[in-house]
Amino acid sequence: MGKKTRIVLGLVLGLLITSLLFFGACYPTAEEGEEGETDFFTSIWPMLIFLVVIFALMYFVMIRPQRKRQQEQQSMIQELRRGDKVITAGGIHGEVETVSDDSVVIKVESGASLRVSKNSVAGKVVRDAPRIS
Repeated sequence: MGKKTRIVLGLVLGLLITSLLFFGACYPTAEEGEEGETDFFTSIWPMLIFLVVIFALMYFVMIRPQRKRQQEQQSMIQELRRGDKVITAGGIHGEVETVSDDSVVIKVESGASLRVSKNSVAGKVVRDAPRIS
């Protein structure tokens, strides 16, 4: 999610919270001669609506994108093949030599081979960066 999208979502969330708090406090109060009791369900509706909206926004802003990233990471790990250029979570760049059930052997630039966990592969390198001469 881009920075601009997060800013817009933050502004919408702030506006929504402010409006819910404002309109939730706009219930008519009891007149001086009347009893001051209100129905329990009448007074709790604004809070329930507020909580439902907050949880829905949290789901769509935080939980859903995180699950999507996890699924993309899992599918990338499952599709690892010999010859793929990868980068590990520790920042090591290399080329996949062999893939087993739970680990990957990568060959780094110096010619050394490293066995790393499949879960530590952060991503595939699409192409090599151009070298500056």
